[in-house]
Amino acid sequence: MNDYLVISALGEDHPGIVDQLAKEIFNAGGNIVDSRMTVLGGDFAVILLVSGNSGNITQLEETLPRMQERLALTIIVKRTAAKTPQLNTVSYSVRAVSVDHPGIVYQLANFFSGRKINIEDMNTTSYAAAHTGTPMFTIDMTINIPMDIRITRLREEITVFCDDLNIDVVLEPCKD
Repeated sequence: MNDYLVISALGEDHPGIVDQLAKEIFNAGGNIVDSRMTVLGGDFAVILLVSGNSGNITQLEETLPRMQERLALTIIVKRTAAKTPQLNTVSYSVRAVSVDHPGIVYQLANFFSGRKINIEDMNTTSYAAAHTGTPMFTIDMTINIPMDIRITRLREEITVFCDDLNIDVVLEPCKD
């Protein structure tokens, strides 16, 4: 029986952060089950899901304050449970692209939450459009749609909603 720990770390980006975090987890007998890592501005951000037996997880929790000091990171940890399968839902991917403006994430999140659709994963990126330099914004999401929602109707609603906001959107089944 495994225990699970979520580790979130944030700090100034420099080489070796992933190496040191992975080493500490390995040395404590933990296993990185899932992770998200990125550089945001000048800072490195990571979220790790680590599994191990109770002793491994406790050892890791005791090690992290020293690692926080040594790597100049802000580290937050939280024990969690194994992910439970989303019953009676189907996973879809959403890709939205728009000229960047405030509120895009809120508007899409509000659209889905108003329909009791859970956002399981989301990544956003800002970039300058080729040739014009226009600030652009993309969102990639994985959502869990309850089985009682008709996909054709949802697709129509999201298309109309996004057209009104001048957002291009694609809703399609996940390919996993």
